[in-house]
Amino acid sequence: MRRSWGGSQIGSKFWEVVCNEHGIDQSENYTGNSDLQLERVNVYYNEASCGRFVPRVVLMDLEPGTMENVKTGPFGQIFCLDNFIFGQSGAVNNWVKGHYSEVAELIDSVLLLPSLFFKYNLYLSV
Repeated sequence: MRRSWGGSQIGSKFWEVVCNEHGIDQSENYTGNSDLQLERVNVYYNEASCGRFVPRVVLMDLEPGTMENVKTGPFGQIFCLDNFIFGQSGAVNNWVKGHYSEVAELIDSVLLLPSLFFKYNLYLSV
């Protein structure tokens, strides 16, 4: 789970590196050349029935613009759109506003996704 502008930027780079390490291209397909790349791919990805690899991640921010930057970034297509959770106005660099009002509106949605993953075994490694 990652959140905020800095977390989104670092997280985007993280997923770019993980994709490269495991041979996953920007269209979620395996293009690697080593069995070692696929050996632990299920730690970070869920393999869909069509053979694509979808990252296990919940992306959250108070500002929708940050999430748009992630979606339009080089690896933005690999993320499931249902896993993007964002507010409407942002905290405008005001920690108190973000912590006590903006996050309070999103927290139920943020906590719901991992529980659904667990309940339906959608993104859990065995």
